[in-house]
Amino acid sequence: MEGANVTTVAKFILMELSDLPEVRFPLFLLFSLIYLATLAGNITILVAIGTDVRLHNPMYFFLSNLSLLDILCPTITVPKMLDMFLSGNKEISFAGCVLQLYFLIDVVGTEIFLLAVMAYDRYVAICYPLQYTAIMNKRLCAQMAAGTWISGFLNSLLHTSFTFTLSFCGSNEVNQYFCDIPPVVALSCSSTYTSEMILLIVAGVLGSSAFVITLVSYIYIVFAILRMSSTKGRHKAFSTCASHLTVVGLFYGTTIFTYVRPSSHHSLNQDRVISMLYGIITPMLNPMIYSLRNKEVKRALRRVISQERFTVRSEY
Repeated sequence: MEGANVTTVAKFILMELSDLPEVRFPLFLLFSLIYLATLAGNITILVAIGTDVRLHNPMYFFLSNLSLLDILCPTITVPKMLDMFLSGNKEISFAGCVLQLYFLIDVVGTEIFLLAVMAYDRYVAICYPLQYTAIMNKRLCAQMAAGTWISGFLNSLLHTSFTFTLSFCGSNEVNQYFCDIPPVVALSCSSTYTSEMILLIVAGVLGSSAFVITLVSYIYIVFAILRMSSTKGRHKAFSTCASHLTVVGLFYGTTIFTYVRPSSHHSLNQDRVISMLYGIITPMLNPMIYSLRNKEVKRALRRVISQERFTVRSEY
């Protein structure tokens, strides 16, 4: 079977977070609340940015793209997880697994590139404030945003293609609660060397490139802030960047740990925890991180909430 790319597996069996029947409903409630909080938080950010003209600038344009990705990421995996809690049905079709893996890698890759673009935006804003609007014009912002989505699409297409051209003729039990590259590749009964090397090289090169752009941007930002004579100006600049740095640390750390490792170093329990961090917890935390540390976002959110209250009262 080494050279054959013949797939005989028609469906996969996903792994539950817990085998104990008594904890299924509490877990269903917990992850339902997390998912609803994620949707509510990120949709509110999108509405606030869309309705407040003062937030119609490059920084918040990229933040709206991040919020959209944070809606999509858990939406790819959480509904199936909730269905497993309620029905106990752990099966996913071969085509369903392909689509779930594709869209997940697409969203994760796009977010990695987007965070690098957001770091560059902060670099231009702080190091070249007078030329900021000229450099980060609408056309460039649209091109950069489109570039992140297209890069994520192509990156995912490459990984998905190499993953599912492997032969699957033995066990079909995926050691994860969703279809992801490492646990799916582990099920192959053909050689996985090429697929694993492509994952390591492409993820390493693209991930490292995005990380280097982010790191270099913030090195320049730190030096620019330290040269500021105004204490108030330094505090404002650090406050503006702190939210993004927190998100970068959470997301880059967990995704690099998941994908830039040989399969021999993967641990089932570790992978479950790490995947929940970047796939479920981080998308919920991002709106809180940006809204709590950003006065403009908080002001826009208060305005949206007050308008909703006024609309509700006027209906009565």
